[in-house]
Amino acid sequence: MANVMGYNRKLAAVMRKHGLIDEQALQAIYDKCAKESLLMASQLVSEGLLDEPTLLGLVAEDANTPPLDLDKMKIDIDSILEQNKGEDVVTEEQSKFYGVLPIALIGDYLTLAVANPYDVVMIDNLKLTVKKQIMPVVSTERAINKARELAYHAQESAVAEMMNSMGSEGDELAVTDAKRDEEDDKDDLNVADGEESPAVKLVRTVIVSAIQKGASDIHIEPFEKRVRIRFRMDGVLHEMFNPPKRLQNAIVSRLKIMTDTMNIAERGKPQDGRIQVKMGGNAIDIRVNSLPTVHGEKVCMRILNKSNLAGSLDSLCFEPEVLEIVKRAIDAPYGMLLVTGPTGSGKSTTLYSCLRAVMTVEDNVNTVEDPVEYEIEGLNQCHVNPKRGLTFAAALRALLRQDPDTIMIGEIRDQETIEIAVKAALTGHLVLSTLHTNDAPSTISRIVDMGIEPFLAASTVLAIVAQRLGRRLCKNCKQEMTKEELPTAKQLSDAGYKPAEIESMTLWKPVGCSLCSHGYKGRFALVEAMEMTDDLRKVIIGGASTIELRKAAMDLGMVTLRRAGLMNAMRGVTSLEEVMRHTVGEEVGVEEGPVKGKAKSDTEEVEQPAEEAAT
Repeated sequence: MANVMGYNRKLAAVMRKHGLIDEQALQAIYDKCAKESLLMASQLVSEGLLDEPTLLGLVAEDANTPPLDLDKMKIDIDSILEQNKGEDVVTEEQSKFYGVLPIALIGDYLTLAVANPYDVVMIDNLKLTVKKQIMPVVSTERAINKARELAYHAQESAVAEMMNSMGSEGDELAVTDAKRDEEDDKDDLNVADGEESPAVKLVRTVIVSAIQKGASDIHIEPFEKRVRIRFRMDGVLHEMFNPPKRLQNAIVSRLKIMTDTMNIAERGKPQDGRIQVKMGGNAIDIRVNSLPTVHGEKVCMRILNKSNLAGSLDSLCFEPEVLEIVKRAIDAPYGMLLVTGPTGSGKSTTLYSCLRAVMTVEDNVNTVEDPVEYEIEGLNQCHVNPKRGLTFAAALRALLRQDPDTIMIGEIRDQETIEIAVKAALTGHLVLSTLHTNDAPSTISRIVDMGIEPFLAASTVLAIVAQRLGRRLCKNCKQEMTKEELPTAKQLSDAGYKPAEIESMTLWKPVGCSLCSHGYKGRFALVEAMEMTDDLRKVIIGGASTIELRKAAMDLGMVTLRRAGLMNAMRGVTSLEEVMRHTVGEEVGVEEGPVKGKAKSDTEEVEQPAEEAAT
């Protein structure tokens, strides 16, 4: 955008006039923007110092120019082209250079959204270029950039047009005749293999869109008369596309061809594969799994973006007490650190961060995974292949003859694997692994159930970390709950808050804006860490139940998942509703949350129209 510094000086003066930001923070933002030629308005919003509506109102009032919320408008560039006899009034390149966007054209008057209403020279230059009278309205840089992408040949518009052209040809019901099925297979292969075929375009668009939106999973789900494509973003599924039913088999075939390992002719049993792509200079792995269902093959794709992998333990933003427990465990010369939680709760990210912390030239660090999610330089990573006899147990036995110092086991699934892992921990190796249990104390019961003696479990386990991923409240739109909106004192007490906390309680609620999804943006870790102490070892060796072990751990100061969530709710990181969704009460067996009912799993879905999700 032209004249960035002039705009920043004007905006800084407006901020000082209204006293919305202290001088030190304002000067720091101003210096950063001057150094990097950034628009100060965008930095104020992105760093949470000012919300976008307030910023827009201040600039509009100061510049005496009407404001416009572009997020609530659909810009029809084709209509403007028609008004201008098929010629561009403002080209996409001009729009990007000046930081503007044409809104409407009526006669010789062009309504133009501008991010910098103070730049009269720019507006005069555009008047001469477009030969129109310009009526400026104020918007923000973010809103203009977003609206420009949607207006000038946006990917979403292209997909919508492609969907319409596909749908106009009519959907056909599947024919169960065996001969017809064979013919359909041949057609699918031809369609999927053609570089300009609808299936190829659709698959490419879906993958690119999912990566751009930061989705962790793509679900392609067949039903009787339609196909649904959903993205998991921030742990919640959103419906994105509904391609024609007739393209169902072609889409699945195309994905199988891209993996080079899946059999496109086999539709009756589950298959696994892997796709490797590059986008924006980042190497991205996509794990593909197909599952036969009543109406065809359902495909789930897990997106593994190396740029999202945490680099250090400190970057995980754990509670200080939890971080110290984890660091003490990985600093030990031998023993076992276990991370538990459901699929998609960030267990692998935590383990990889631990491995990065222990990786040195002097140590031999090895992993056994199924599959290898992220390839990291300096790690000796082994990919399990049960079809060839390379199970977790077989790989571990071979690995122990490779002179290891630290071993990471992707998942402990059976008795043989846990027995070898315990023996490795007893014989001078540091073992890191995951288990599927609901919380930290129940992990010990799970280990004992798998055939390990309680005294061995107590002596080998260093610490157990139970983990969930909760959604963060959007910094731009979250609001403090009023006294009327707050739950009652009894409800807060039942949730787990202490009387002293309830007296001065401050909680926040999601609102929803153009920068987030239903009031949430991003995720954070809810963590429960149980460090093995001598007192806990005595309880375990004594044959204590999960309930007794949990009580003993809490008496020794263990912060539970519920308690960690409640503290984050008070800090404004998340909402109480989100905490209740992921955790159960302090008392074992409590399933009902007093505020929003039953705690739900990480697979809760939010259904919404594809058009709303895409925006």
